[in-house]
Amino acid sequence: MADNKAMEIRTIEDDRKIQEYTQKLRALRKDGETKVTDTKIDITALRKNQLIDEDEKARVLAQKKKELEEAKAVAARNKAEVNRIAKEAVKYVNTVSRDIEAAVNEKENKRMAGAKAYYAREVAEIKEAGEKRKSELSHRLAAGDPKILKSELSVAAYETKSALFDAKSRFQNEINKSKAAKNQAYVDHIQKNRELRNGKSNFGEDMKMKWMNYKTNFRPSSFLLANGLYIAIIIFFIICIIIAPMKVNSNLLTLPNIFTILEQCSTRMFYALGVAGLILLAGTDLSIGRMVALGSVTTGLILHPGMNIVSFMGMGPWDFSAIPMGVRVIMALVLAILFCSIFSAFAGFFSAKLKMHPFISTMSTQLIIYGLLFFGTSGTPVGSIDRGIKELIGGRWTLGVLNGNLITFPKLIIPAIIAIIVAWIIWNKTTFGKNMYAVGGNAEAAAVSGISVFWVTLGVFIMAGVFYGCGSFLEAFRANASAGTGQGYEMDAIAACVVGGISFNGGIGKIGGAAIGVVIFTSLTYCLTFLGIDTNLQFVFKGFIILAAVSLDSIKYLKKK
Repeated sequence: MADNKAMEIRTIEDDRKIQEYTQKLRALRKDGETKVTDTKIDITALRKNQLIDEDEKARVLAQKKKELEEAKAVAARNKAEVNRIAKEAVKYVNTVSRDIEAAVNEKENKRMAGAKAYYAREVAEIKEAGEKRKSELSHRLAAGDPKILKSELSVAAYETKSALFDAKSRFQNEINKSKAAKNQAYVDHIQKNRELRNGKSNFGEDMKMKWMNYKTNFRPSSFLLANGLYIAIIIFFIICIIIAPMKVNSNLLTLPNIFTILEQCSTRMFYALGVAGLILLAGTDLSIGRMVALGSVTTGLILHPGMNIVSFMGMGPWDFSAIPMGVRVIMALVLAILFCSIFSAFAGFFSAKLKMHPFISTMSTQLIIYGLLFFGTSGTPVGSIDRGIKELIGGRWTLGVLNGNLITFPKLIIPAIIAIIVAWIIWNKTTFGKNMYAVGGNAEAAAVSGISVFWVTLGVFIMAGVFYGCGSFLEAFRANASAGTGQGYEMDAIAACVVGGISFNGGIGKIGGAAIGVVIFTSLTYCLTFLGIDTNLQFVFKGFIILAAVSLDSIKYLKKK
C-alpha cells in the first residue's frame, strides 16, 4: 500500500503565539462578551422555569439583569482592545495556516500518488494472476471433466472480479482520506478564526469552505444521479434556442417569451405547491384538474358582468353585478378556497383516518366534482369575467419598448411569488412543516415521537385545497371557465414536483424544487409549442421526462436502503 509514514506537520493549536492570542481574548471577554451571552441564556431559561416561586424568580431576574448591565459595560470598555487583538490574531493565523495547509497538501499529494501507483501495480498483479489461472484451467479442460472445469473457470473469473473491486475500494478509501485531510486543514483554520472573532463568520471564508467541502465529497456518479435530468433538460433548451431561428424564423430567448412562460407558470405554481405536500407524505392528488374547474366556475359566475347564462342544479342564472366589485372579488376568492378545501379535506379524511392511499381518495373526489360540475352546469362555459377586474388582477403592466417590441409584465406573477414565499415559510419555519417531513419520512416513527399523523395528513390536504382554491380563482382571469377547465393539470403539477426533486418515497424535497419544476415543465411545453411540435407528440416528451425523473428518484432510494 502507499507509504503512510507521517510527516511531522505542526498544527494551529501547537503554535505558541496563537495560544497566547487565544488566552488574551478569553481573559478580555470573560467578564464582558462571554458573560453577556451566558447571562442572556440564564435569563431566558429562568423565565421559562415553572418550578421557581414568582417572588424568587423576580429577585433572581433582577440580579441577572444587573449582572447583564455590568457585563455589557465591561464588554464596551474592552471592545477596542478585543477588536485589535482579534484582527491581529486572525491575520497571524491566516499567515501560519497557509504554511500548514501547503505542508498538508504536499504530504497528502505524495500519499495519493503513492496510492495510485500501488493500485496500478495491484491491478496488474490481480489481472496477471487471473489470466494465469484461467490459462491453467483452460489447458486442463480437454483432459478433465468439462462440467467441473467450467465451474472452476466461472469461480476464477468471479474471484478476479471481486479482487479488483476490493483493490479499487481500498484505493478509493486512501484517496478519500487524503482529500479529507486537506479539507480538515482548512476547516481548522476557519474554526480558529471564528473562535478568535467570538463566533463571527466571514463570507469569503464560508464560501471557500463550502467549495472545499464540495470538492472533497464530489463523486461524478452521485453528481450525475442528482443532476443528470437537469443537464439533459438544459441541453434540450439550448438546442431549442439554437434551432428556433432556423425553424420558425424567430428568437425563442426574448423577454416577451420569458414573461409569457412565467405568466403560464403563475397559476400552475399554486397547484404544484399544493400537491407537493401530498407527495412529501408519499401520496399524490388526482383531483387537481377538477378543483381548478370548481374554483374557476365559482369565480366566473360571481365576477361575470350582468346576468349569467349558467344555471346550477336548476338554480339560477344569477346576476351579481349589483354587489360592489370589491365584495364580489373577496366572495369569489373565499368561496373558491372554501369549496376546494372542503373537497380536499374530504379526500384527506379517508387517507388520514382509514389509511386509504391518496390515489384512491383523490380519484374518488375527482369523479364526484366532475359529475357535479357537468351535471349541474351541463358543461356550459361561464363566459368572461368583468373586463375591469380582469385587467386589474390578471392584466399586465407596460414596462416600455425594447428592440421594437412592447414589453409588458404579467400581474399574475406577483401572487405566484407570494405563494412560493408562504409555502417556503410553512415548510421550513413552522412546526407543522417539520412534522410534514417527519410523517413523510416515517409515519410510524413520527407517531411514536408524539406527532399526530392524522392531523398532519389532514392539514396537508387542507393546505393543498387552499392553494388549489387560490390558483383556480386566478385561473378564471386567464380563460373562460367551464366544467372542463383544468383538464390534465394534475399531471403537470405532479410532474413538476417530481422533476423538482420531491420524492414519491416521502420525506424528501424542497419547496424551491417544486417551483423550479413548474418553470422547467412550463418552459418545456412552451418551447415545443413555439417550435410547432404537435400537441399530441408533446405528451411523449413529457412522459419520458416523468419516467426519467421517477427512475432517478427510485435509484437514489434503492441506494440508501
